[in-house]
Amino acid sequence: MRWPAEWEPHEAVWIGFPGDPAEWPKALAEAQLEVAGFANNVSDQGRGETVVLVCRDPADAGIAAKLVQSHVTILIESFGDIWLRDTAPLFTSDGGELRGQNFRFSGWGGKYDMAGDQEIGRRLAAYFDLHLTERDWILEGGAIDGDGQGRLVTTAQCVLHENRNGGLTKEAASHRLQESLGVDQICWLGDGLKNDHTDGHVDNLARFVAPGAVAIPVAETADDPNIEIFEDAAQRAELAGLNVTRLPSVGRYEIDGEIVPASYMNFYIGNEVVAVPQYGAVNDRAAVEQIAALFPDRRAVGSSSRALLHGGGSFHCISQQIPRLT
Repeated sequence: MRWPAEWEPHEAVWIGFPGDPAEWPKALAEAQLEVAGFANNVSDQGRGETVVLVCRDPADAGIAAKLVQSHVTILIESFGDIWLRDTAPLFTSDGGELRGQNFRFSGWGGKYDMAGDQEIGRRLAAYFDLHLTERDWILEGGAIDGDGQGRLVTTAQCVLHENRNGGLTKEAASHRLQESLGVDQICWLGDGLKNDHTDGHVDNLARFVAPGAVAIPVAETADDPNIEIFEDAAQRAELAGLNVTRLPSVGRYEIDGEIVPASYMNFYIGNEVVAVPQYGAVNDRAAVEQIAALFPDRRAVGSSSRALLHGGGSFHCISQQIPRLT
């Protein structure tokens, strides 16, 4: 069994489209525009992977249809919220067969228990006739990242949190990750970003950019709330034998006076493009340029994610790729 890296070829990608006003009391229309722009960038006029925009009802599908290119497929499936990275299956290659690993989902430790989120993974897999293995423990896709060569990075804050699997030890969690995804080298980081309601997902902190190599932000200003977290993560990654590249931090970012986990690490690696979130921050352009240098075979595209951040995430959080086995 092997968990392919995100930069390996994709057959398709699922992207969640926001539509529930109760979940998006602010900036809903702006978030819809941002998600449509992301879907269009990944589709790249049909040159990229098949993009499937998942909408919760016909009304949302009608809105989406006006915003996306004709190459983007619109699918109506009921769900709670758009964070398909956490509610859709993760896909492994097992003996040349593509198989979805479908983990339990608890609404990020019981904080956001929404109808449909527990079943959306099975329904999407059934729609595309994909085989699933049910895993009887809680794991979110945003909590882990892999390099396709047996290495995985995660945070103890999230995976070992008592609100996920009730006191799961690091040793037991390591065994379950190895069994479920075929990984054999696990780098345990400490905490994720401040005020991340996911309890510290790693896809806002550290991302594999090549086999054995991770990118981690570096703070450039003294008021960055994550200075210690970034440095601790870089040190742990280096001690684990990983090559560490430092990328710009968004810096201190607030919404309505509250620090929020804005991060360029929430980029999505597509077949043709790397979609990089932008926040109207001073390091926006530098982040796109430096991420482009890490993926010279793709086009790095920066686009706004400011409205999406009202929901707590960005492009990586709302997407889940289906690998193409070669």
